[in-house]
Amino acid sequence: MDRFESMRIFAKVVETSSFTTASAGLGLSTSMVSQHVKLLEERLGARLLNRTTRRMSLTEVGRGYYDRCKRLLSDLEEAEAAVGQMQVAPRGELRVNATPVFGVLHLAPAVADFTARFPSISVEVMLSDRIVDLVDESFDVAVRVEPLPDSSLVARQIASCRMVICGAPSYFKKHGVPRTPADLVDHNCLTFTGASAVRAWHLMSSTGEAVDLPLKGNLKSNNAAVLLWAAMEGQGLVAMPDYMVGEALQSGGLRTVLQDYAPPPLAIRAVYPHGRHLSAKVRNFVDFLAARFGREPPWEGRRRQARPAVVPKATGNRRCRGANRA
Repeated sequence: MDRFESMRIFAKVVETSSFTTASAGLGLSTSMVSQHVKLLEERLGARLLNRTTRRMSLTEVGRGYYDRCKRLLSDLEEAEAAVGQMQVAPRGELRVNATPVFGVLHLAPAVADFTARFPSISVEVMLSDRIVDLVDESFDVAVRVEPLPDSSLVARQIASCRMVICGAPSYFKKHGVPRTPADLVDHNCLTFTGASAVRAWHLMSSTGEAVDLPLKGNLKSNNAAVLLWAAMEGQGLVAMPDYMVGEALQSGGLRTVLQDYAPPPLAIRAVYPHGRHLSAKVRNFVDFLAARFGREPPWEGRRRQARPAVVPKATGNRRCRGANRA
């Protein structure tokens, strides 16, 4: 039998001074109420109640046990009430994980607006390139672009993004503009070496076939910001999600190439551990992100406004065999 249930029944018997009255108030049989009290006494190895045919009274041990039961049962009721309130009104601590670039560029302003709307929620944001274990590392939510390796997690798509290949106008002026994926062998391709699945350049031909190319370049990094800086300085080409380069494309600092070979969009998901009851703080945070990014993400509009690199009409596409020295 449940120990807390037995304690609750024992307290009811004490307060009514009767097994019969207690059983009626609890909706249980008198024999069941008596059995609960008997099991408590057997577990404790002490008599809690003195019983006679006319009256019932607490023993000295029973008096001390009753006082402790009342405090424990009161604490239990308060704890359950607090959980119920948290399910209705979001509050508490929320631990969030995301990749550094998305976290700085897009999640940070979103979190600032979220905490302004829900001041009772305290948010801790941890940024890392590696895929964290949400359960072992006590994260409530992660925002990921990578495929999901753990099927026990619940995932909700909050936005989509596209991979774009781009470079600075100064780079194209010096080395020419690639027209097909095969042209990339003659260009300095700046590549990502981190754990993220977007490190590879997944291209598709006009017929829908995957294009696998050996890329060459003089710069690799596990941090996308390093590659982005080098690309904007005219050092080479980068392939990145448009949420990373949207502002640079809109300003003209970078221009896209090979638009006809873009792979399908990538899904940006909010991921959280599976549970029967999703807490209000997690539910509200995921809903907030989906509403903010789901309709038209800010990077999508900037990408549409960006101008592609143009191949000079007079010279066509110039390949530069020395591009790796750019």
